[in-house]
Amino acid sequence: MKPAKTIASVIVALVLGVGGYLTFAALNGGTPAPNVSYTLLDGSKSTLSQQHGKVMLVNFWATDCTTCVKEMPNIVATHEKYKARGYDTLAVAMSYNPPAYVINFAETRKLPFGVAIDNTGEIAKSFGPVQLTPTSVLINKRGEIVKRYVGEPDFAALHQLVEKLLAES
Repeated sequence: MKPAKTIASVIVALVLGVGGYLTFAALNGGTPAPNVSYTLLDGSKSTLSQQHGKVMLVNFWATDCTTCVKEMPNIVATHEKYKARGYDTLAVAMSYNPPAYVINFAETRKLPFGVAIDNTGEIAKSFGPVQLTPTSVLINKRGEIVKRYVGEPDFAALHQLVEKLLAES
């Protein structure tokens, strides 16, 4: 009876291990980021595919989201720390944000990266959909989603991952 339990335990462990690996692989690269188009507050237009070759953080946020407001100085600091090495940030304000509030927030805090307003909700829909703010998506140089953060990221761990992604060719 014992050998049968041992074999069953091994099979269960293998199934769980393979399932865990496939889940990890699906969440950590290989999934192409959607090629969304957006207009920045300065009126310039871009697409996400134009950012290939850079490590990119797409941050979905709202002016009335306290966690979003709290994390923004760390998003800025991360951008400033890595921008010279091929890192960029796109802050996407949710569709329900009044444009005047978004503009005021970006100007008063002197956000050093692109800010777009997702007027139609299409950008958020393309990424999942995004239903909670803040949600951030980290994209590698090949345009693949590497990590999705719902809520404020652990910035030390985020920095380690950004370092690793910047080192990739």
